[in-house]
Amino acid sequence: MKIAVDAMGGDYGPAVIVEGAVAAAREYGASLVLVGDKAAVERELARCKADDLALEVRHASQVVGMAEAPSQALRRKRDSSLRVAADLVRDGEAAALVSAGNTGAAMAIAMFVVGVLPGVDRPAIAAVLPNLRGFTVLLDAGANVDPKPKHLMQFAVMGHVYARDILGHANPRVGLLSVGAEEGKGNDLTKEAYDELKDSSLNFVGNVEGRDIYNGRCDVVVTDGFTGNVALKISESLAEMLGSMIREELTRDARSRLGAALARRAFDRFKRRVDYTEMGGAPLLGINGAAIICHGASPVKAIKNAVRVAGEWATADLNEHVKAALEAEAAREVREGGRE
Repeated sequence: MKIAVDAMGGDYGPAVIVEGAVAAAREYGASLVLVGDKAAVERELARCKADDLALEVRHASQVVGMAEAPSQALRRKRDSSLRVAADLVRDGEAAALVSAGNTGAAMAIAMFVVGVLPGVDRPAIAAVLPNLRGFTVLLDAGANVDPKPKHLMQFAVMGHVYARDILGHANPRVGLLSVGAEEGKGNDLTKEAYDELKDSSLNFVGNVEGRDIYNGRCDVVVTDGFTGNVALKISESLAEMLGSMIREELTRDARSRLGAALARRAFDRFKRRVDYTEMGGAPLLGINGAAIICHGASPVKAIKNAVRVAGEWATADLNEHVKAALEAEAAREVREGGRE
């Protein structure tokens, strides 16, 4: 099973991406196809001394800029590293795609080149965030800013399968993000989506608030891409601020530094729990393949773990389970509609 890596994406280009891919090959035994400018990629492979690893280089003559319009990237850059990597997944030469490049372009190319699963109208970005009991899947985290209620229903099904198959929740609790926990709270989108989710076969726990993303009340939180992306960016900023404030206080005086030294292991464990690089990136659920979308500023560790998660996704046969869940939900709606 090979994983295609967009070696030219991200803020730091091939230097960080290739090093992260090499780390994944060494630590996890991943078999990778690095897509990008061949000379640049091979230069980084030589720097990382990766001759003994299962790494293949596929040349691509173009690069999608981080600020480039998705439509332009899709139509005019058919030999970009992102497009060639997606072609490999579409053609069955790779089982998954990893990119730290332009998120909008990655979604557009994945959707129109790789294609979507039957029963899915729009793919969704699923952010995996830490909570008091483990992890919460938040989707959509930025792919669809103006979805319809039926799309939220599809997001819920996909999030349910991901939380079950990848995160290990036997019967994931699904919540709908709103401005209050009571039924009837929210805008027209959430009210209509609530009715669909309430009638579904999912373990729907009702409306949830922003705090429920982190307190462990539910395993999957469903919302539109606008709200989800705002929640995600606030969360990332808050985590960075808390980390900086803790470091500042722990180094304020000699007594604080001594206490910090004694509690170093506890602080290391805390850092791992809130570190987004442990998950690597966000799965793009709903496409007819596997794709992990990484932060543009992803460090080596994030790329390494994104490759790991992509491999877990492909190995778990997640898409077949998503298709089965969507088919079962559609059949339930037909049966119940016939009884009315």
